[in-house]
Amino acid sequence: MSRRQRAVTAAAAGRGRDSFGFANMMHQVLTESAARPRALFSVASILLTCILVYGVADTLRFLPLSNSFSSFPSIFPSSALDNDSLQVSEENRLETVLNNAAMQDRTVILTTLNEAWAAPDSVIDLFLESFRIGDGTRKLLNHLVIIALDQKAFERCLTLHRHCFALITDGVDFHQEAYFMTPQYLKMMWKRIDFLCTVLEMGYNFIFTDADIMWFRDPFPRFYQDADFQVACDHFLGSPDDVQNRPNGGFNHDVLNIIKFDPSIMDIGLKIKFLDTAYFGGLCEPSEDFNVVCTMHANCCYGLNSKLNDLRIMLQDWKYFLSLPLTLKKSAIFSWTVPENCSLDSLHHYDSTRMSL
Repeated sequence: MSRRQRAVTAAAAGRGRDSFGFANMMHQVLTESAARPRALFSVASILLTCILVYGVADTLRFLPLSNSFSSFPSIFPSSALDNDSLQVSEENRLETVLNNAAMQDRTVILTTLNEAWAAPDSVIDLFLESFRIGDGTRKLLNHLVIIALDQKAFERCLTLHRHCFALITDGVDFHQEAYFMTPQYLKMMWKRIDFLCTVLEMGYNFIFTDADIMWFRDPFPRFYQDADFQVACDHFLGSPDDVQNRPNGGFNHDVLNIIKFDPSIMDIGLKIKFLDTAYFGGLCEPSEDFNVVCTMHANCCYGLNSKLNDLRIMLQDWKYFLSLPLTLKKSAIFSWTVPENCSLDSLHHYDSTRMSL
């Protein structure tokens, strides 16, 4: 199997449920799906939080593909659902965007964008800059599709990038910053899940990346070849097979813990690998070696201003590393100067504030 025959997804959430209730629902789904491995895989693969990698052959083993969108909730606006021709038009528009961006093996890179992250000098600008200055990442921009969740985000995307798709929902406003675990955040995450399901059903491989992940080096060589899917971590314990590794993402920790320990996963032969933070780092646990780091995520961070501050510093650190002579790159002890405004303390403060409400 080609190393690019992979699908990668990040952050997912439930339809407005809290994590405990959603986790209980997932346990019921997994239990009832033990005899239906295809349905189980479609649920498990999309709901795992963080980077998730699996091959085309694995998708076909567990996920029934069809020529229609009937298998999953529609991602298109309700107005389109009232008219079959409009829905077909939307489906064709998505197929066109994906096909134009796809690699030879139908792999695309996906991210979502709303107005808050699309503003000038905001997250999307830093995200795209990381591709342009990364090691072997500029060419990957040809395969990046930005999924705009509101009209202003779509308009900004069109000024910045070749491959944009408007995924705008009637009566739902995603333009503002969505704080972790708020109802707006959960709606946005579930909309993203629905979309990723649709992309899978259309037969595309994908890498899903949050826009607050900086791409400093081509990550494909660091994926394992013998795994059904692979998950990036907030904290990596040393072994890619250790289910006690802490996956990246917060909300779905409870869901992931149910999925990764459920015997149904073993029954259908799914193999989980956890990605080393030495290559897929973040503010929770930074990659220590600039010579091997692939991506850095602005996780363990609350608030857009704090995130932007630390992302800018992260890019400056990378630029400084690139400016060093080769001998110094190989020998110098060089470390990130982040986190600065982002910290676990800020997250703990936010959590305690929410609990007091």
